[in-house]
Amino acid sequence: MKLGVLLPTFRDSAHDAFDAARAAFDARLDGVFAYDHLWPMGTPERPALEPFGVLAVVARRYDLVVGTLVARVGLASTEHLVEQFNTLEYFAPGRVVAALGTGDKLSVAENRAYGLHLYEPDERRAMLEATWRALHETMPVWFGAGQRATNELAHQLGATLNLWDVTPDELARESARGPTNWAGPAPKDVAAHLDALERAGATWAVFSPQTDVKLLMEWRNTSEKSRFH
Repeated sequence: MKLGVLLPTFRDSAHDAFDAARAAFDARLDGVFAYDHLWPMGTPERPALEPFGVLAVVARRYDLVVGTLVARVGLASTEHLVEQFNTLEYFAPGRVVAALGTGDKLSVAENRAYGLHLYEPDERRAMLEATWRALHETMPVWFGAGQRATNELAHQLGATLNLWDVTPDELARESARGPTNWAGPAPKDVAAHLDALERAGATWAVFSPQTDVKLLMEWRNTSEKSRFH
């Protein structure tokens, strides 16, 4: 199971994100990811950095997988979104994950504030599939889990389903149907949680920005030692 963290991009500058990427690299994690929001959920007065520029700089500095978590379809045209990922692939060939999402009622306010069209769920899923078709031969594509129809589309296409802050048992049920990842905040017992996620079939575990990456490194080291004894 690969390990990653989300970068702290709800900031006025990218300095904290670059420091976090360096810490992840030093801790021997596999990748770093960035949110794609116009503001932190529920707090429009706070800043949010655009993810692709931050990830491009990180990709040039460190040998890490870089990706969105998740890029929301409908904020830009499908063609523009695809080219953003292709440009990131130019900076990090073979190291980009295109994690995509449809958004939900919690993100509606962002669209309205900026005068962006509110697409219907079926329209957003069509955009999701179109983006997958344009990218899946070049890079791994993940779908953010959501409505049942979105999850079914992921299983149908063979896209990896990324589940946010679910229990290992919930993840195991989806893993029985197709590839899955887990993402979310770190629980109190990180090591036990990682053990459970690995048993449940997660291919990645991606933690929120507040996570102590040393705990992830310790689990990785312990896990590697156990495989050789």
